[in-house]
Amino acid sequence: MTQKTLDAAFGHFKEMLASDGYSLDWQVGEGDKVVVRIEAGPDACADCLVPLPVMQAILSDALAGTPYSLDRIELPADTPGH
Repeated sequence: MTQKTLDAAFGHFKEMLASDGYSLDWQVGEGDKVVVRIEAGPDACADCLVPLPVMQAILSDALAGTPYSLDRIELPADTPGH
């Protein structure tokens, strides 16, 4: 159920990111908190995503109506070596 619920919650946003060369993965932690990781593909700009507060608002809204809440987002610019 977790996979299906979060796929549905993030589906539209995941597809939109994929069209710009990004991937979105998630992991559910303690207390049904979700950690989202967004990675830039080879042709994507790692620094060209919307600002973190905007991303947090979008993904928190996506989780509304599910039993999950957003813990944090890991962006490509946060990746060591970037």
